[in-house]
Amino acid sequence: MSGPLVELRGVTHRYDATTEVLRGVDLAVQPRDTVAVLGPSGCGKSTLLHVLGGLLPPTSGAARFDGRDLATMSAAELAQLRNEEIGFVFQAHHLLPQCTALENVLVPTLVHREGDVRASAEARAKAMLDDVGLGQRINHRPAQLSGGEQQRVAVVRALINRPRLLLADEPTGALDNAATDLLGDLLCDLSQKHEAAVVTVTHSQLLAERMQRVIALNDGTAREVVPEAAE
Repeated sequence: MSGPLVELRGVTHRYDATTEVLRGVDLAVQPRDTVAVLGPSGCGKSTLLHVLGGLLPPTSGAARFDGRDLATMSAAELAQLRNEEIGFVFQAHHLLPQCTALENVLVPTLVHREGDVRASAEARAKAMLDDVGLGQRINHRPAQLSGGEQQRVAVVRALINRPRLLLADEPTGALDNAATDLLGDLLCDLSQKHEAAVVTVTHSQLLAERMQRVIALNDGTAREVVPEAAE
């Protein structure tokens, strides 16, 4: 492909007539970019992520994925895009407590009807869990895993369908500094290995320092800064 993988042009988002969360945001994310979005609580970071992922439409402006305006896509097309092209990681892992690590990773693959596709997904899931240091814990349930281990399972789950874009919303909010460092390195390594762009919103300077680019979001407006200067 040529051009950005995902792009916002003049994006504004209002929740009502008086609440404008994003104000004319421009952002272009290239394939395999790693981008951190920093800013205070309530500045619109999660809203920005939801617009990028097709979960929220802009009030004005354009959001495009691989050159296609998300506003032109039907609900079914957006759902397919999110399942096949975009992976999501949240602070709350949303792992199914009754399922093992392996079973949790495989949940997004259940939409595939072909048996051979699902069979190859299981082998890929085992290899990816091994890559993130969980090869010996694939049969453990979430309650048997640490917070950092649960978040690694969530990252692998987000990547299992080979998305081109990984969106992470405060993925280290419940982790200590050591686990934050590990997860930041993991996101960057997996981005390159699986050729996925990463956009993460975070309060963590440690996580931001792992990314190639940092976007400062304040009062709904965005500007790019060098990581060392980000606040």
